[in-house]
Amino acid sequence: MQPVERAEYEGVDYGWVMQTTFVVTILVGAPIVAVLSAFVTLDSWGARAAFAVRVGAPIWFVTAVAVAVYARRTDAGDGGAAETDETIDDATEDGDDDADNDAGEDSEGNSEADIKADSEGAETVDEDGSAGA
Repeated sequence: MQPVERAEYEGVDYGWVMQTTFVVTILVGAPIVAVLSAFVTLDSWGARAAFAVRVGAPIWFVTAVAVAVYARRTDAGDGGAAETDETIDDATEDGDDDADNDAGEDSEGNSEADIKADSEGAETVDEDGSAGA
């Protein structure tokens, strides 16, 4: 089975920022809008929607800025999966250069026998059945 490739990025994980902003805004903003709506007379659904937008938009904006600042100051959003020099050193001390590959395959999925045959200059067969170099 081929290993799943991971993107290596530096800086803020904006996907995490957007997801966290959405969740926190719902969890914090909805109760705030509900409490504030108790003190205002809202006669129609249009008035209720307009009130929710007028109050909810600043809550969303403040939440988004706070989450983005938090993510920028910390390594938030990587799920703790970022490899440190210490974990890389631990894997190489065991003599295993590729800690995820214990099946005797290279990064392209070729077995050790395939690699040995290729290095010894074994003949290959083309698609039309003729022997190739």
